[in-house]
Parts: sequence; structure tokens; C-alpha cells
Amino acid sequence: MDNTPSDTQKEPAPTPVQTNDSQEPTAMKLQDIFFDYDQFALRGDARRVLDANASVLKSDGSSVMLEGHCDERGTVEYNLALGEKRARSAKQYLVGLGVADSQMRTISYGEERPFAPGHDESAWSQNRRVHFQK
Repeated sequence: MDNTPSDTQKEPAPTPVQTNDSQEPTAMKLQDIFFDYDQFALRGDARRVLDANASVLKSDGSSVMLEGHCDERGTVEYNLALGEKRARSAKQYLVGLGVADSQMRTISYGEERPFAPGHDESAWSQNRRVHFQK
């Protein structure tokens, strides 16, 4: 008789969908940050986003790739360097907030992986970013 209730209890227990659900929103909480044209300095809005991202990263301890991106203006070489500076700037800020350096890696895609298609400021402003990839 004890085995039957245990089996019944085991059935609800394997559905810790709440744990999986809590991981999915955590991943969603890591927001991109955006930059002004030809800049890698963190804006105020970017710092607020990074503050929130730091809380998530410190609480779950997961690893993340910080991807630096640029708009299409500038040479390929210049944009690769600028994208790397953007990713490193975000990483430095997060380390300053207590996120472990070992949790984060950086890479630059320059202008090679635009988020928004188009050849105007509306598209360019969305492409000047650091994207957080778990």
C-alpha cells in the first residue's frame, strides 16, 4: 500500500515544470544593451539593463556569451574591433557588479549578424548592441 502512494507522489514530483519554467524566464531576463553610433561607452539605460542581468547571472551561475555587434557603417575590421570593445565593456561592468569573470566569454560579430534589416537609423540603432547568448 505504501508503494502505491509513493508511485502517486512520484508522478507529480517528476513534473518539476516549475523549475524548467523558472529557467526559461531567467534566460528571457537577459536583455540586450544598445550603444550610440561609433561608441562603446555604456549609456545609462544599458547600465540599468546590466544591473538586472547581473542579478540573474549571479543567482543562476550560468555561463553566457556576450556578443558585440555593430551597424553596417564602417569597415569590417573597424566594426569587429568596435564590437569587441562593446562586449568587453559590458563584461567589465558585470564583473564590477560581482558576476564571475569565468561565467562570461566575449566575441565580436561586427556588422555580420544584424538584428534588424534596413539601411536607416531605425535599423542601425537596433544593430549596435551586445547580445547575451546562454
